[in-house]
Amino acid sequence: MDGLAVISDPGVDTHPEAAARTDEELLAAIRDAEASMRAAMAVQLRAIAEAEDRGLPTAQSARSTEAWLKSMLNIAGGEAKSRAMVARLATERTTADGTPLPAELPATARAIASGTITVPHARVIADGIRRLAPISTAAELEQAETMLAGYATEHSPHQLSRLAERTRYHLDQDGAYCEEETQRLIRELNYGTAADGMTVINARLDRETGAKFRAVLQPLAAPRPTTDGELDPRSPAQRNADALDALLDIAIASDKLPRPGGQRPHIAVTIDYNDLARALSSDGMPGTLTATGQPITAENVRRMACDAEVLPVLLGSDNLPLNVGRAERTAPPHLRAALLLRDDTCAFPSCDRPPGTPEAHHLTSWIDGGATELNNLVMLCGHHHRAVHSQRWTIRLEEGRPVFIPPSTVEASGRPRPGGRPTGSEHNDIIRRAIGGPADSSACA
Repeated sequence: MDGLAVISDPGVDTHPEAAARTDEELLAAIRDAEASMRAAMAVQLRAIAEAEDRGLPTAQSARSTEAWLKSMLNIAGGEAKSRAMVARLATERTTADGTPLPAELPATARAIASGTITVPHARVIADGIRRLAPISTAAELEQAETMLAGYATEHSPHQLSRLAERTRYHLDQDGAYCEEETQRLIRELNYGTAADGMTVINARLDRETGAKFRAVLQPLAAPRPTTDGELDPRSPAQRNADALDALLDIAIASDKLPRPGGQRPHIAVTIDYNDLARALSSDGMPGTLTATGQPITAENVRRMACDAEVLPVLLGSDNLPLNVGRAERTAPPHLRAALLLRDDTCAFPSCDRPPGTPEAHHLTSWIDGGATELNNLVMLCGHHHRAVHSQRWTIRLEEGRPVFIPPSTVEASGRPRPGGRPTGSEHNDIIRRAIGGPADSSACA
């Protein structure tokens, strides 16, 4: 606590001014501050748990621990709810007589205490385990929580939520299928005219329709190229509105849609062939809607495939010649499709650029003899493509996934950073190793 007290004391100058530090010192200061904040948060969570056990929120006339924290700390309601939940489930406690009580989420508690994950990570884990509880055994819950807590140390809360959702699909395939059917039943799109004459649209779309919507709208909403070097001044919301306008024009004028990257907008689903064949059997794993990264049951993939073009993307097989060799510098459409499946629109770690026109980057330059083939290419957005070249990042493939190594001018340690988008198949493998086969569940009522 002494270290935390020093950090919280505004009268103590523990570090020189930021402007006086070297780049390495700034990076170290940022990391040290984050470690200190996580340590302080672990202390606060234990205090919140103890305060709740003592009934302090009720004693101070608060209707709940969440409301008490929101008022006392002047934080948002969502943040107060997260802290209260994590304190309740992911901290070790002691009874009045000193008997230790293990946390309900022990792996998460250890990760919080060690500072390797944040409260948002722990909230995702807690929500995921809560949804798994009605359909899982105690052993499966323990395995799932350990798996999620370990995954959280290297991945963002958003990526963690994807794994948690896929775990639920794995353990309750019938329930997941019922959920997809329920989404179809409650789908809605409402529109009306506001007082100022603008049309207001509100929609809730099922997964399949949502994937179609993204596949068609995103290419039309990409930032416009400019001739004077200025960035597209439109906000993402404005670009989406303009894209809808363009889509309506296309629909009125013709039945043809644009073909970004040489491919017409389409809904794409990836699934292991054996899982597709097994469908809803106890051994099957879900497929992936590539536009959203969401899982979809094998049974619905089978239904969609009845009236769809099925493209086998078998890397290195005779069904699709991915290795096009030296003759072509620009990645052809089928190779770009494989890159998008592996890397999404940008493989750079934690890239948050909006979807646009991705660029295929050669790991070994084409002019230096690098081939235009999958194991020598990585997909990057324009910003990170320029950064990789100008800053001289090193990129290599490890087990088929891109890993980015920063130059010393960016990070002296040269710590490798995993890139790319974790695929549905990789999540399936993680789940198989940690939990095994899915449990039986009842069909739709």
